[in-house]
Amino acid sequence: MLTYQNTDNFRDRKMSKTRNLSLATGQSCDQGAEAPKILATIIEEAGVTFNGAAAWDIQVHNKEAYQQILSKGSLGLGESYINGLWDAYSLDELFTRLINFNIDKKVVGLAKLRLAVEVLRHKFSNLQSPKRAFQVGEQHYDTGNDIFEAMLDPTMSYSCGFWENAETLEQAQLDKLDMICRKLDLQPGEKLLEIGCGWGGLARHAAANYGVEVTGITVSKEQQYLARQRCVGLPVKIELMDYRDLQGQFDKIVSVGMFEHVGAKNYKIYFDNADRLLKQDGLFLLHTIGNHCTTKSVDPWIDKYIFPNGKLPSAREISAVTENKFIIEDWHNFGQDYDKTLMAWMNNFDKAWPELKSTYSDKFYRMWKYYLLSCAGFFRCRQGQLWQLVLSKRQRSGVYRSIR
Repeated sequence: MLTYQNTDNFRDRKMSKTRNLSLATGQSCDQGAEAPKILATIIEEAGVTFNGAAAWDIQVHNKEAYQQILSKGSLGLGESYINGLWDAYSLDELFTRLINFNIDKKVVGLAKLRLAVEVLRHKFSNLQSPKRAFQVGEQHYDTGNDIFEAMLDPTMSYSCGFWENAETLEQAQLDKLDMICRKLDLQPGEKLLEIGCGWGGLARHAAANYGVEVTGITVSKEQQYLARQRCVGLPVKIELMDYRDLQGQFDKIVSVGMFEHVGAKNYKIYFDNADRLLKQDGLFLLHTIGNHCTTKSVDPWIDKYIFPNGKLPSAREISAVTENKFIIEDWHNFGQDYDKTLMAWMNNFDKAWPELKSTYSDKFYRMWKYYLLSCAGFFRCRQGQLWQLVLSKRQRSGVYRSIR
C-alpha cells in the first residue's frame, strides 16, 4: 500500500472501475483569464504560456493552480497537476522548456522560502541513513509489481537502455545488460556482487550467459520476491539488506540505478565498502544518473512522491570521493538514451492502463505520467546524464580497454 504524508492514498484495490478524476474542480478558465503577472512573465520567458495554443502550454482548469504554484513552486506545480487543476498536451515538451530555462532558479515568495528550507534539510540531515534506507523501497519500488511488469521490458530493467543499435526497448535493455557484463570482463566461476539488483534482470543475464555466481541486494521486498522467482535454477542469491551491511569478497561489483539513493553524506562509506568488498584485481561498474552540476537539494515533488531521500550526484562529487581510492578506467555517458527509454515506458504504461485502473486510482495515473514525462524533459534538455564508470583499485595488474 502506498502512503504519503499529507497526501491522498493513491492505491486502492477496492476502487470502482467507474471512478474517474474530475477535472471540474472549477470551471475551465477562459482563454483570456489572467494568471498572476509574475507567474505569466516567468513561464513566458521559457516559451510557455497559460491557456495558449501550443502543445506544451499549460491549460488551467482551476485558478487555484496559480496559488499552489506561487506558494509551493515545483511541489505545487506537480500537486496541482495530480489534482487535475491543469493539463498540458505534451508534458515532456513543457518540462524540456521549463528546465532549459532553469525555472527552479526563478521561484519567488513562499516558494523561494520553501526551497531554502529544503536546502537546509539536505545540508544538516543524513536523509539516507541506515534507518531511512528502506523508505524508497517501501514507497516506490513496492508500488506494485504489476505496474512495473506492464511498463518495463521483459528483462524488467528499470534503468536507461542503450539504444545505439536497438530499435525496441527490450533490445536496448539487453544491449545494456550485455555491455555491462563485457565491461566487467566477467569470467565463468567469478563472484559478482550487485548492489541494488532490482527485479533480477542483470543477475539472471550474467549468471545465465557468463557463468558467474551472483549476490544481489535490494531494499524492496517486492523486488526480492520477484527477482528470486525469475532467477530460480541459477547461481543467484537475492538478499534484502542495506549496502552498509555487506560482507565478503567479490571478483566484480556492479551497481545499476542505486547510487542515486546513497546521498552525498554517504558517498565515502559507499566507496569505502566497495573497496573493502572488491578483490585487488577486480572491477567495479557504477551505472548512475548524473546531474550536469552540483546541487544542494533535489526536486521537492520527486522527493515527496517518487524517490524519497534521493540525490543525483555530479561528476565533481564522484571524482572527489573516488580520488586516491579507485582509478577511473572508463567514464561513458549516454544520457540522451534515457529520454527514449522514458518515453517507451510511458507508452507501455498508457497501453496497460485500461487493465491497471481497476487497481490504481486516476490520481495515481496522473502522478505516474507526470513523473515519467517530467524526467524525459530533464534528460532531453541534457541537465540529466547517464554515466557508466568502470573503476579499479590502483594495485590492479594489467591494462583495461574500454568497451562499447
